[in-house]
Amino acid sequence: QVQLVESGGGVVPPGGSLRLSCTVSGSIYSFYGWGWYRQAPGKQRELVATITDVGTTNYADSVKGRFTISRDNVKKAVNLQMNTLKPEDTAVYYCNFGTGIYPGRYRYDFWGQGTQVTVSS
Repeated sequence: QVQLVESGGGVVPPGGSLRLSCTVSGSIYSFYGWGWYRQAPGKQRELVATITDVGTTNYADSVKGRFTISRDNVKKAVNLQMNTLKPEDTAVYYCNFGTGIYPGRYRYDFWGQGTQVTVSS
């Protein structure tokens, strides 16, 4: 059974920084990628950033230059460094983990429980 545990959410003033982390446990395949998504009240869940098994990253336009996704293969974890936070970044942030037997192709998909990020003065 694959489990994802997220940490690092909280309340921060505009312009501040937060670092989210997510770790995976359980049986996983050799190849896996990570993603962070967020959902604000009354809105659909949207992609924030992804990182593949070879480290290729992708960001939503709204966070480019402010957020950085990184992976720690030893700890089987992913981090999201969020800088220059804005009120519109307020949302529940979800960790996504995909794994499979082929590089870049993740047949099995799992979600974390979500962590609240609130940007407010």
